[in-house]
Amino acid sequence: MSIFKAILNKIFPSNHPANDAAAPAAAPAQAPGAEPAVTAAPTTTLPPVDVQAVLADLQSKQSQPLNWKTSIVDLLKLLGLDSSLQARKQLAGELGYTGSTEDSAAMNVWLHQQVIKKLAENGGKLPDDLK
Repeated sequence: MSIFKAILNKIFPSNHPANDAAAPAAAPAQAPGAEPAVTAAPTTTLPPVDVQAVLADLQSKQSQPLNWKTSIVDLLKLLGLDSSLQARKQLAGELGYTGSTEDSAAMNVWLHQQVIKKLAENGGKLPDDLK
């Protein structure tokens, strides 16, 4: 699983559309000559997920203060994910970072901005100061 999908899985409920690609369902086996079963997609849409509330709740359970609002390292730590440089380089590749991954400070700033942007694009509700 990609690191970004792991981030989505930690923040969004399992039934949220953002997690659909993270756990694709296998197609049931069909008998030869059998007509494929047609299933209707659910028509209900889930309300946006309050990302700040989810992360603040996780923060309240931590003994270590983490500055997840500005730090990709702290955000990953808060979610219980690998925050190593190697993991951040992998995340940068997933999100299309074109700068030098050797400049970790610039990469980290870009990563945090992109993760916040992608959370919003996937149905996350974020306060204006995080956008």
